Amino acid sequence: MDATIEKIAVRNQANLEVFSTTLQDLARTDRDIIVVTSDSRGSGKLVPFGQSFPEQIVEVGIAEQNLVGVAAGLASAGKKVFAVSPACFLTARALEQIKNDVAYSNNAVKLIGISAGVSYGALGSTHHSLHDFAVLRTVNNLIIAAPADNFETEQAIRLAAESDLPIYLRFGKKAMPLLSTEETTFEFGKGRKIREGGDVVIIATGETVAPALNACEKLSRESGIEAAVISMHTIKPLDYRLLSEIANLGNPILTVEEHSIFGGLGEACASFLLENNYRNKFKIIGIPDEYTVTGSQQEIFDHYGISENGIADAALKLCRG
Repeated sequence: MDATIEKIAVRNQANLEVFSTTLQDLARTDRDIIVVTSDSRGSGKLVPFGQSFPEQIVEVGIAEQNLVGVAAGLASAGKKVFAVSPACFLTARALEQIKNDVAYSNNAVKLIGISAGVSYGALGSTHHSLHDFAVLRTVNNLIIAAPADNFETEQAIRLAAESDLPIYLRFGKKAMPLLSTEETTFEFGKGRKIREGGDVVIIATGETVAPALNACEKLSRESGIEAAVISMHTIKPLDYRLLSEIANLGNPILTVEEHSIFGGLGEACASFLLENNYRNKFKIIGIPDEYTVTGSQQEIFDHYGISENGIADAALKLCRG
């Protein structure tokens, strides 16, 4: 891929918009597609779906545990169910139902965590989902993924609809740049190389991939450092083969996530690397062990270094430290 990736400057739709339009496209020819929401039609961009397919949407109100239970029941009857709710509530209030009704019972529910990470901005820590990767990684029989752009989102929804496995998909709110080419492919459990580089590797997920790529351009332009970027969209199962290939090069590795530094992408990578005797320089960028500052998503990103400048500075220190 061209290192400059001119498309990075082009803003596209929010991934949630792509989720909604893709689901509508699938539902036109598949009446088994069912959406269950917890008063989330608006925030989940599902108003058009409800208008077009009123018999294929179920509203349970603000009751996340019921949401997951109903979704599991429909899935057990052969329906292709997408359970949509804010990530902060879905993965906390309904954790028991996710563990037992979905994963343990092997009901192929697609759990859609919307407004994830710090997307709710100034609503504060009560509305941030900085725990979801960590808690769900401990649940057996559950794929966990955070698409980075519109392409990954569309592919994830189409694959999820046909999968017979439980899946958690995490989406933010802002419009995302396109980080794909015509040759790009997508598969759960397979990381995607966005940019080549021989000095340092940045592994990011979800909405942190775009600032990671911008940071690489800054590093190349200002410091002559060439950084590779990986979209590790699937947190579980992690792409251990790709991680091994990266580590074998011996370069420093920097992980970036819109999540607590505990229990997420960074710790998953660190655990694998240490257990397999890799000794690459390594750093995790994420939200530290504190309640976040109040502000917009971008202001929070800037404060914690999950930004073009913050990621570039961390990578520079890792390379020269």
